[in-house]
Amino acid sequence: MHVRVSLVAAARSSPLLTERFDDDRPLDGAGRHAVECAAPGLVPLGAAGLRYCSPTPRSRATGQALGYAPLAQPALRECDMGRWRGLTLAEVTAREPGAVELWLTDPRAAPHGGESLHAFIARIGGWLDTRPVDDGGAIVAVAEPSVVRAALVYALQAPPLTYWNVDVRPLSTMTLTCWSGRWHLSLQAPVQSG
Repeated sequence: MHVRVSLVAAARSSPLLTERFDDDRPLDGAGRHAVECAAPGLVPLGAAGLRYCSPTPRSRATGQALGYAPLAQPALRECDMGRWRGLTLAEVTAREPGAVELWLTDPRAAPHGGESLHAFIARIGGWLDTRPVDDGGAIVAVAEPSVVRAALVYALQAPPLTYWNVDVRPLSTMTLTCWSGRWHLSLQAPVQSG
């Protein structure tokens, strides 16, 4: 028996350098336009029996715009960034350079008072491991790029610091298949429309 989970990275609501930790901003016009452009290749994933999303406004909006009608999953929330919530990486680095260095080099550290990278990856992995197993069952989840990165690191059993070497672009997809309790990454060609 196996299950297939396709993860779709939510559309961006701001330029990368202005991204804020635990950003609750909704999709802006550019994000909605990007979803419209990507929809022909992503809409078919909505045929999955189960459709989920991160609880962030842009993940929910991305899933709704794709017609998935996803159910928000609290376990798919972004990493809890504690007192850094709402700040950019540049702002935090200017205020607490040593804490940022510790956070980037020790996956068990949580200098911000929130969740460590190790705990975040384990939480996302726990969600993956509790998906219903239905022979050939398909699941789609729209999640923040950080959640997709954590899922990949967990599924491949990679060292936690590998997380920092994974780039997940908005509206990109990744499919993980679980066979006999082991996760496998499946890279697929984009869905071609008409």
